[in-house]
Amino acid sequence: MRRFLKERGGNFGIMTALLLVPLCGAAGLVIDFGRALSVKSELQAAADAAAVGAIAEKSKAVAQALTLPGDGTVTLDQTEARKIFFGQMSNDLSDVPVDVDIVLTKTNGIITSRVAFNATLPTTFMRVLGREQISVSDAATAQYQTPSFLDFYMLLDNTPSMGVGATPADVAKLRAATVNGRNGADKDCAFACHVVSEAGVEDKGSYYNLAKSIGATIRIDVVAEAVSALMETAQDSQTVTGQFRMSAYTFGKTALDAGLYTVSTPTTDFSSVSKATSKIELMSIPSHDYPNNQTDYNAALTGINDKIKATGSGISSADRQAIVFLVADGVGDAPRSNCTKKLAGGPRCMEPLNTQYCDTLKGRGIKIAVLYTTYLPLPENGFYNSWIAPFQAEIPNKMKSCASSGYYFEVSPTQGISDAMNTLFHKIVSTPRITS
Repeated sequence: MRRFLKERGGNFGIMTALLLVPLCGAAGLVIDFGRALSVKSELQAAADAAAVGAIAEKSKAVAQALTLPGDGTVTLDQTEARKIFFGQMSNDLSDVPVDVDIVLTKTNGIITSRVAFNATLPTTFMRVLGREQISVSDAATAQYQTPSFLDFYMLLDNTPSMGVGATPADVAKLRAATVNGRNGADKDCAFACHVVSEAGVEDKGSYYNLAKSIGATIRIDVVAEAVSALMETAQDSQTVTGQFRMSAYTFGKTALDAGLYTVSTPTTDFSSVSKATSKIELMSIPSHDYPNNQTDYNAALTGINDKIKATGSGISSADRQAIVFLVADGVGDAPRSNCTKKLAGGPRCMEPLNTQYCDTLKGRGIKIAVLYTTYLPLPENGFYNSWIAPFQAEIPNKMKSCASSGYYFEVSPTQGISDAMNTLFHKIVSTPRITS
C-alpha cells in the first residue's frame, strides 16, 4: 500500500479524468453563452424595429393617440407589433420560444413605446453541468412627439402703405406713371397707391386702379395671393385632419371705419379661407392726404387679442396653440395722444410698431410670427423724408422684437412674399413643442 501511495506514474491520466467534466463545461459555457449573445443581439434589433414601427407616423397607435384629449395608455394592435418584431428574426430562430410584451403610453404629447422580450434557449455543452437552458431578455423604447394642433390668426396689413410697388421695378413703373399726378391727386405713387373712395364711391382715377391698368403689382395683391396659396401648404402639411385651423383678418375695408375686419373665422376648411383671402384689397381712404386711422397697429393687435379666447400647449385638438401670423411693413399711421414720435400734423402719429401690444399677446402664451415686408426707403418723396426716415432703422428691430423667438422673417422686394410665407409657416409647424 505504501508503494502504491508513493507511485507517481499515470497521474496525468487521473488528473485529466478528474478535470474532464469541468473542462467540457467551461468550453460549453463559452459556446452556449456565445450563441445566447448572438440570439439576444438579433432579438434586440427586432425589438428596436418593433418599438419604432409601433409608433410610426401612419401606425394605428399614433392614430389612436391623436384622438386622446390628454395623457393615457394607447391600445396597440398586438398583432401588428408582433408581426414587425418577428419579421426581423431569421429563420434560424423560428424554433426559439419568445415572449413579447408591448406597451404604449402618451404623456405630454409624447407617445412612448416599450417592447420587452424574453426567450429561452436550450443549451448543448452546458448540460454536463446540469444547465439545460439559458434565458435572454431585454427591452427597447422609442418616442414619437405628436404633431402640434395650431390655430393660425392671419393678421394682414392692407393699409395704404401696402400700396407700395411689390418690387423696385414696380416702384419705378408707378413713379413714371404718376410723375404728373392723376386727377388732381398728389404726384408720385411710389410712396403708396391709394384707393380713393368718396362717400363709398370709388374714384376710377385712383392710383390703385392706375397700378392695375399699367400692370404694376403692389404689395397687398402679392400678400393676398400668398395667403391664399398658403392654404394649400397648410393642407399638405397636416399630419392628421384638423391639425390646423386658419382665420384671416385685415385692418379694415375703409379708413373711415378702420378696425379689425374679419375675412374668415377659424376653420379647417382651407379652400374657403383661400377663396376669401384672394379677394383682399387695399384699404380705401376719402382722399390721398387723409390723415386718420390708416394703420393702427395698437387697435389691430388689441382686436386680435380679443378674438383669441384661449390658447394651450398644442398637444391635442382640445388644447390648441394660438399663433398670430402678422404680415406688415411695421409703420403705424393713426391719431394718437401718446405718440412715440413727433406728430405729423394734428393728432396724426407716424411711428414704428409698439411692441407693448405684442407683449400682451405673448404674456397670454400666444405665439406671434412676423413676416416683415421691408419698408422701402423712398428718399425722393418729401413725406417719407419728413416723417418716416427719422425712424427707418427702428422698423425691422421693432418687428423682430414683436415676434416670438425664432418666428421672424423679413422679405425684401427682390424676394418672393409667397416663398417667405411658406418658409415661415414650415418653421412654425416643425418647431418641437416644449414638454415637461
